[in-house]
Amino acid sequence: MLIEALKSKIHRVKVTQAELHYVGSITIDEDLMEASNIIENEKVQIVNINNGERLETYVIKGERGSGMVCLNGPAARKVQVGDIIIIISYAYLDFEEAKFFKPTLIFPNANNKLN
Repeated sequence: MLIEALKSKIHRVKVTQAELHYVGSITIDEDLMEASNIIENEKVQIVNINNGERLETYVIKGERGSGMVCLNGPAARKVQVGDIIIIISYAYLDFEEAKFFKPTLIFPNANNKLN
């Protein structure tokens, strides 16, 4: 049996941009992606702490070291620049494997940088 379990989480990052007229997705600083074990094109869930919105999209690699967290396309309507969000990815794991799997969780600072 497979279950869906937490794989990665970027906890409390600030939205730096919202680009409505874009193909769609979320652009994330490559440093944050690497540290959280999230890859380009991976499906993620976005949870907006400021307004309670939840949405799913895919990841685009942003400039390394930029601190960029940009919601693109229709997702841009679900956030305001400055909102605090949580970015979550999940994986399907075998039930027994999931009991021992340790997700990657990162906690960037107020400037979307790693400490």
